[in-house]
Amino acid sequence: MKQLGAYFTLILSYFFNLLPKFILYRFADVFYIILFDIIRYRRKVVFKNLKNSFPEKSDREIYKIARKFYLHLSDTFVENCALLTMSKKRTLKFVQIDNSNLINNLFDKNKNIVAVTGHYGNWEMFLTIPLLSSHQVLGVYKPLNNKYFDRIFYKMRQKFGAHPVTMHNTYKSVLEYKRNNKLTLLGLIADQRPQKQAGNYWTKFLNQDTVVFLGPEKLSQKLNASVVFVYLEKKQRGKYILKTKLLFENSEDCKPYEITNTYLSILEKMIINKPQYWLWSHKRWKHKREHNFVNVEQ
Repeated sequence: MKQLGAYFTLILSYFFNLLPKFILYRFADVFYIILFDIIRYRRKVVFKNLKNSFPEKSDREIYKIARKFYLHLSDTFVENCALLTMSKKRTLKFVQIDNSNLINNLFDKNKNIVAVTGHYGNWEMFLTIPLLSSHQVLGVYKPLNNKYFDRIFYKMRQKFGAHPVTMHNTYKSVLEYKRNNKLTLLGLIADQRPQKQAGNYWTKFLNQDTVVFLGPEKLSQKLNASVVFVYLEKKQRGKYILKTKLLFENSEDCKPYEITNTYLSILEKMIINKPQYWLWSHKRWKHKREHNFVNVEQ
């Protein structure tokens, strides 16, 4: 059944790529109704996350944000399904690259880059990053349980030259490229929930105690890489702008947690400004701070 599901998804992807955008998003409208009104996908999680993040908002305001989120989630579903088999020409009709000068300048300075971002917009569209960079792009990902789907998405993520690597193999892969004198751009979606363990870093994020993944900070400082925040601004359905912002050119000069706090602050402001584009269905705050956990926040 898992194999049949993967083959059906590929067939659906080819079908979606035959459609003009305005028809493609009619399918997203239907999927939105199914998600929100029929199967009510993770509605308790979404509403709880929104209420805790925006305690000042009324129930009506929370409801409006939730509906917009589910519509965006439906957009990403059809977009990502189409992305599986989408050509470079059509992909660039969905993603406009705003400015490649920053990345090119860092390449000219012989700097490795750690590009950090969050689950905001449609993060699968970051597969276009190799089109703006002379670096070898490494995208950190978590393998899917379904090996057939994992193979399909792996192939999709490398279609423009990126090399997908698992978190376990990230540092090893970067060092291998470094030994071969190849500059790398390591992409990390760093707002996921890390494993709960003693010594975790806790901070306030969206009005809540939040345990934070320190991977971008640790990896960038080991390499003295430049840290760049990358994000996708959604202008309208089917139109994203890929943008970059330099946070630190020399990460080894940064104080402890400075990198982490900086990118979290930027991401938080983006979410507050347009909350419908963040992944509210994720159980981000499942872990709670406990007294026997070391609090390393400074």
